[in-house]
Amino acid sequence: MKKALHLIGVCTVLACCPPLQAAAARKVTLAVISVADDARYAKRRVELAYPGQPQGRALQGVELAVQDTALELQEAGVELSVRDMVLPSAAGLPQALQELKAAQVGHIVADLPEGPLRELVHDAPAILGEVMIFNTGLPEDSLRADDCAGSLLHTAPSRQMEADALAQFLAVRQWRKLLVLQGAQPGDAPLATAWARALQRHGLEAVQTRPFKLSGEAHERDLSNVRKLTSEPGYDVVAVLDSDGEFARGVPYATQWPRPVAGTAGLVAQAWHPQWQRYGGMQLNRRFRKHAQRPMQGQDWSAWMAGKAVAAVLVDGPQATVAQQLRKLRGGAVFLDGFKGQRLSFRAWDGQLRQPVLLSHGDAVAGMAPMGEWLRTSEALDTLGMDAAQSTCKN
Repeated sequence: MKKALHLIGVCTVLACCPPLQAAAARKVTLAVISVADDARYAKRRVELAYPGQPQGRALQGVELAVQDTALELQEAGVELSVRDMVLPSAAGLPQALQELKAAQVGHIVADLPEGPLRELVHDAPAILGEVMIFNTGLPEDSLRADDCAGSLLHTAPSRQMEADALAQFLAVRQWRKLLVLQGAQPGDAPLATAWARALQRHGLEAVQTRPFKLSGEAHERDLSNVRKLTSEPGYDVVAVLDSDGEFARGVPYATQWPRPVAGTAGLVAQAWHPQWQRYGGMQLNRRFRKHAQRPMQGQDWSAWMAGKAVAAVLVDGPQATVAQQLRKLRGGAVFLDGFKGQRLSFRAWDGQLRQPVLLSHGDAVAGMAPMGEWLRTSEALDTLGMDAAQSTCKN
């Protein structure tokens, strides 16, 4: 009888105690900042669709990444949402940062031109404190070198990475003599610098370097005449360096001699291609097209990777601070799957995402770098771009 009474007492106590409540999910907001007057997204620019030209903003790539990682985030007790902030112009950045501070947002995807991005990287730490900023669209090497920042991570490949990838492709095929066509736009000089380094690293030679210029002036017509610019023999490949893209797209099949074209047109280096079919690429392309109603381009993949990086570091440490998350990413403690067949991580010295680079033309992917002898090194992905010994980043 005493035993029975004891059991009844236990049951009564349990009945009176409410069930344990599940821990509240940690709510995290990932802000995507862009400006409405961004020249990269001007209607005519998007319609022309030059190689490497983004076809839409970063928002769709980030949204897809959050969808793709929803289950892992839920199991980790994290609720990750995306906040789209399209500012009329860069003048609205200070106000936007104040809004993010009030909302306690510390994760930002910067879908911005170079000037506003630099302003954001300079001002955000002072206003927000702990902050993690992703560059998903700008290849400028200076952002990974003297102008780098501890809070800035790059999911877009750098110009040097792209140039090295193309140089490896040419070297593997023994196409070592290049005719270089270089433009006079401000963005063409950094392109030329990256290519000069890549040629030296990979045993290639620029046998000629000729300037080009698109002009309506009669005395400058020869500077845009591709047949005349390529008339002298003695080269294996035409490398066209055109940050704008308008001249470059007219070079393939317009040369005097039957030679392949690489650089800004012809064979180009990109983070992604809508015809990439290996390592789950077809499924990713299909999901992105369904979500965004357009093919996935390199900038879209970079935005998707930024969202994946935030999700991965949150899953790795759900209660970690933004500063702790940043150290994990920059320290290579968290790896990412970019559907390129290798585990990807960020470089500690400049915040650049290590990644294979696709070499493609309009219809298909012709190869993926690293390749050849560079693929067999212990740190193959660091053969693309600046390694630790070469980097001038001080952060």
